[in-house]
Parts: sequence; structure tokens; C-alpha cells
Amino acid sequence: MPNPRNLLLPLLVAVLVPATAHAETPIAIRIASGRLDASIVRLGQQAGISIGLGDRQLAAQRVRGLKGRMTIDEALDRLLEGTDARAVRLGSGQWRIVRAARSAGSSGAPLRLAVARAVRPTPPPVPEEIVVQGERSDEELDPRLLHGAIVLDGAFALQARGQGSDALIDRLPGLGSTQLGPGRNRLFLRAIADSSFNGPSQAVVGQYLGTARLNYNAPDPDLRLIDLSSIEVRQGPQGTLYGAGTLGGVIRLLPNQPDSTDWAAAQSGSVSATWHGAPSFDASAMLNIPIVEDMLGLRAVVYAGRDGGYIDDRLRGEDDVNRVYTTGGRVAARLEPGNGWTIDVMGAAQTIDARDAQYADRQGSRLDRSSPVPQPHRNRFRLGQMTLGKAWDTFELLSTTTLTGVRLDETYDTSQPGSPPSLFRQRSETRLIANETRLSGLTDGGFAWLAGTSLLINRYRIRRERGTIATASALAGIENRTEEATAFADLSIPASERLQIGLGGRVTHVRLSGEALDNPLPLLAADLRTIAGGRGQTAFLPSIGLRYRFSDTLSAHARYQEGFRPGGIDVRNDRFRNFEPDNVSALETGLAFASGTFSADATLAYTRWRNIQADLIDSDGLPSTQNIGNGRIVTIDATMAWQPVAGVSIEASGVFADSRLVTPSAGIFFARTNRPGNSVVPEGAILVTDDALPNVARWSGRMGATWGSTLDRVGELTIGGTLRYIGRSRLGIGPVLGRPQGDVLDTSLSIELAQPGRAFWLRATNLLDSRGNRFALGSPFTLALGDQITPLRPRTITIGADFSF
Repeated sequence: MPNPRNLLLPLLVAVLVPATAHAETPIAIRIASGRLDASIVRLGQQAGISIGLGDRQLAAQRVRGLKGRMTIDEALDRLLEGTDARAVRLGSGQWRIVRAARSAGSSGAPLRLAVARAVRPTPPPVPEEIVVQGERSDEELDPRLLHGAIVLDGAFALQARGQGSDALIDRLPGLGSTQLGPGRNRLFLRAIADSSFNGPSQAVVGQYLGTARLNYNAPDPDLRLIDLSSIEVRQGPQGTLYGAGTLGGVIRLLPNQPDSTDWAAAQSGSVSATWHGAPSFDASAMLNIPIVEDMLGLRAVVYAGRDGGYIDDRLRGEDDVNRVYTTGGRVAARLEPGNGWTIDVMGAAQTIDARDAQYADRQGSRLDRSSPVPQPHRNRFRLGQMTLGKAWDTFELLSTTTLTGVRLDETYDTSQPGSPPSLFRQRSETRLIANETRLSGLTDGGFAWLAGTSLLINRYRIRRERGTIATASALAGIENRTEEATAFADLSIPASERLQIGLGGRVTHVRLSGEALDNPLPLLAADLRTIAGGRGQTAFLPSIGLRYRFSDTLSAHARYQEGFRPGGIDVRNDRFRNFEPDNVSALETGLAFASGTFSADATLAYTRWRNIQADLIDSDGLPSTQNIGNGRIVTIDATMAWQPVAGVSIEASGVFADSRLVTPSAGIFFARTNRPGNSVVPEGAILVTDDALPNVARWSGRMGATWGSTLDRVGELTIGGTLRYIGRSRLGIGPVLGRPQGDVLDTSLSIELAQPGRAFWLRATNLLDSRGNRFALGSPFTLALGDQITPLRPRTITIGADFSF
């Protein structure tokens, strides 16, 4: 294989540059009545244009809905009819909304929130101007979003077509994941990776559906990317605005909101054939119902699918054992009683049922293994949310209350040579109740502010049992409870026409407590008396950011941010262990360039990670949490997008990450093979021969190209292809977990024919039918017996169709 560095270094992350809609060409427009700022967001998304709006009072004015085919000029004229605003065309595909009495002259280049399909937004040239491109919720029209945010618009979610987090991972080289299987993976951002297992330690990436938090201790719920307006990925610690558990960043899925003005429906379906495996299918449907026109709307989404298996079991003589069934949906209602009030209610549910594990070994075709027992897992996710909002002329109030429940059942093979088949079962349950209330405002001069409070209660239970298939004995379980109270504030200050300053801070007090489950031994109960009373932790998380515009095409930014994760309680070797909270501090700086049909940016980040909480394997093969020491991470990521000719887009993306454990804790011992004097290992210490942190590839990247054309009386034809490389990494810390993985090249090709109200598409993945090793773990209890690998899904061809009404 050619050295991937030579392929990826010249082209580092990117975006597809959408073709700009022409003002004189009629297009289909459907916009609900509401606030002007929300309406121009929807117009920008549907027409593929940029519309600037910098006047907060204009933004709050009510406008009527639009429906039908019309030119962009006609749509803007009808949308602004009856208001004291007018549209000024700045160039091809760019407009600005100003007061009718004001001059039409531009005050400078607009601030860009995000380009469609792709990634990092260009930093703002002028703080007074906000440009919207792609549909966004009202509370998101805020210049603070531009610090390191990657924004994928709704077109990306459409292209995901029933996929979950894997679609994001394929798209963004900076986003990593374990590969235990859908519903039990851990996600990583900006090379902040702690563990390959699901244990009591909190996730390092915060995940949200709108304003509803999805996880705390739980793994990635892997919600399907269906009926979304956009997706935000914020890299680096986000402690100031999002609190604990966001060491690596935040992922937000922003769903389309109910429309109270018109009926709408959509459906999608696909079938897949996988080489060496079983077929797959996927189907979804959406229905929007205007219950009370201009006041109450309801929107519902349902979906179901099967991922056909492709791993065979030699010992049991079964084929395609790792099939996965997914069912889910959500329903949302929006009430707008008037006078700026909005009430949103949402419920979501999803069940992932995997019939067996998806790992193989190296003894056969690398698509099979030998295990005496099946190893299924099941993820059951439930969410309920209520949001109350009130908009005034210059500020807004938003209060959200969320209830989340996740239950994950896992089974691992523990069989040893010469012994009867045995297994290990684990059930983890998370119950999260959270409320966040924030007040935000944006002045005509570009001064943005936000202040809020947050209350959170999380309960995490884990129960375990081990034994034969017929008889299994309970092991000591644990319940961790976290109570968190927070106050935070954030400011965005336009110091000059070129310089913007951001300041923020968050004060969080966390109380932790725990108790044993399943009749612990007397020794455990005695240990617990010193812990069950709980302990408190208080953290202050500051942030500061600068953004400077050198010219209309070149800008720079710098940012300092902190994040933390509470400690907790774990059971190891029949004794309770208290582990310390870990925290990160990150400094990043970057440049962004955008001119015409070419854009690029690069960001350098240095992160210090103290008291790293990581999950290791003890002498019994059980994952257990431990503070392994202090680390440092250096990352470079960049993006590039180019449209050399009309209809052709070229993109590339890549990340370099150097992550090291620089100061190991007392329980970690470095044995340097080139230093014979260090061959004596202290009693009870974990021997480590490599200081690289787990699951972080040194080099990763993606390259892609797209060609599109309109065919007379046929429709719009789009052809695209991608190459994606995942570099080498290690499974974890220690002699058992120090297994190599990665060095995988993936490929894909897609063809789509779109017509009004429908689209037909074909997608092929893993064109080379590569095996590879994405993740070197199946069961931690048998890992020492031989290599375990997680191959790529073999070559797969998918045919599908989408319809909207």
C-alpha cells in the first residue's frame, strides 16, 4: 500500500461546494410563517444561497409563509412584503436583508456560519453581519458558534440514508470510534480517547438531539440521521457552554421542527447486497401535520432496518451471525401561542438488537471466528423533552427539561481452552434528568451575551454475572449517582471591525455517591461505608477566544478552553476504588481562507490531559477504571474544498494526532526495550511498552470528488467517490490491550438521479473488498488467547429511493 501520508498531507478536510442557485431560475419553495430570521434560514437551505441579516429587531418580525415555484427574487419580495426590510443582492448567490430606509451598500464581507455538506465554517469578517445557509433553529443564530464548529447541513443527513454515527465517522477524520457494535461504541474527538470499553467512567464526547442531552455514562446511542436540519460537531473541550463530560467535544443533531402551516410527508427505502454476507434493508417515513394553522404542528418519524451479518462462526457452524436489527422513531409538537412564546415537546425511542459480536480472528478468511457461545448485545434508548422559549426584540429565553434512559445488555465469551463454555453478562442502566435555562441576546452593534444555569441528576447502575450458560453467579455491581449544579456565562465582543473577542466561564459543583449492588461481600460493605456518603467537587472552567480578519478572504482565530469529568467509584478485585476527576486544557490557533470557488483552513491544537481516567483489564479479565497519569496531545487538522469548473467539486480532509502519556501514575510502569536497566517491574504495576494513548490514529484522512449535471427531462444526476484512510493506533494501555489496529483504506462510489419530489440512488462501499482491522477487540476475556480483529463490512451495493410529498 502506498504511504498514506504522501496522499493525504497535500489535501487536508473539506467541503463540497454547492452549486449556487440562479436568481432567475424558478425553484420549489416551502416556508412556514414565523420569525424573519428563521424564514430566511429555510429559504437559504432550500435555494442554496447565503442571506445576511444583522438587525435584531428586523430578525424578530413575523412574516407569512411561502409555497410554490418561484425565483429567489420573487421569494424575497413576497417574504418581506409588509415589513420595513428589503433584500440587497451582494453577488452570485449572496443577499443581505437591510432596513428599507438604509443604504444598500455592503458594510463588508458577510460572516459565514457553514457551507452546505461540509465542514468548518469560515470565521466572521464583520461581527454585525450574520449569514445563514442551511436550516437552523432560532436559538442557533449566534456568532459564538463559529469557534471551531463543523456544520453539516440537512443534505448530509439525506445522504446518510438511514445510517447512524458511522456516517459521521466516515465524513470526519477527526471523529473516532470503537467498533464493538452499534449501540455500544464510544466516540472520540480531537484525539481525546480514554477507553475501549463501556464502564462507569463518563463519556468524553457530549451528544445532543436538539437541546436534549443523549448520554452521560452511556455509550453512543447511534441514533439514525433522519429528518435533520443540520448536524454540529464542536472539537476540543466545551466545558464553558456544555459542562462536564465534553473533554473531546460535542455532537448535536438538530431535527426539523414541526410546521404548523402545511402538510408534508416523506419516505425512503433501500436494499443492500453484501459480498460474503446476508442482505440488508432500511426504511423510514416522516409525516408533518398542521393541527392548528400558524399555531400548532406535529411531526413524526419512524424507521426500521436490518444490517445483514457477514461474520461466520466455525465452531458453531453458523453463517452471518452478526446481524443487527434497529427500530425507532420520534414525535415532536410545537405550539406557538403568540407574543413570542414557543412550547416544544419531543419524545424519541430506539432499540438496537445485535444477535452476535462483529469481530473475527486471523485463523480463517478474516471474516470468521471460533466461539462456543453467541455474544449478543441490546441497546434500548428512550428520551422525553419539553422546551419553553420566549423571544423579545433583543433577547431570548430558553428553558429545556430532559429525561433520558439507556439500558445496554452485553454478553462476552469467557471460555478457556479445555474448559466448558462460559460467558460474562453485563447490564448497564443510565437515568438522566437535566434542566438548562439560558437567556441570550444580540445587540445591533454585534455584542452577543449568554447566561444560564443547569441542574443535572444522573444515576448509573452496572450489574454483572459470570459462569456457564446454565448457571451464572452475580458479581459485585455498583451504582454511581451524580448531582450537578452549574452557572455559566459567555460574551462575544466586537472590539473593532476586524477583531472579535470571546470570553466565558462556568462554575460547576458536583456531588458523587455510590453503593454496592447484588449482596456484596462483607469486605465490600465495609469499604463502602467510607464512600457511600458521597464527596463533592467544584470546578471553574474559563474560556477565551480571539478572531481576526486580515482581509475579506483571510482570517485567523485563537482559543483557550477547559473541560472536566467527575471521578467516581468502581469495583476491582472485590474492593471499592475511588478515582480522581480528570480535566483538560486546550489551546488552539488556526487560519481560514475562502475566495470564490476555493476554501481551506488549518487548526493547530495543544491539549493537556490530567488524571486520565481509563479502563484497563484486571487479572480476571474484567474492565476496571484507573487514573493512569497525565498526557499531552498535539493535533493538526485542516480542510480544503475546490470547485474547478461548474458542477465539479473536489474535497479533502485529514488529521495528524500525536497523543502521549507523559507522566504515568504509580500503577503504570514504562519498560523501554532499549534500556535493559528498566526491565524490573514493580509488584502490582502494569507494564507499558508504548506511551501512545489508546484508539488515536497518528494519521487519518478523507478525499472525495463529486460531479453533477442537470439532464433535460430526466433530472439532476450526481456522481461521487471517496477514499478514506484510518491510520495505525493501539487498543489500549498494558500488555494485553497494547494490540495494533487501523491502517485501513476504505472506498465508496455513489450515483443519484434526483427529480422533483423523488430521488433514486445507488451506493457501493468497500469497492476493493478489503478486510483490514478497524478495532482489535471482541471479548476482553479471550483477548490474550489470540488476535481479535474487526474487519470492514465487505463490498456492499445499496439501491434506494426517496420520495417527498
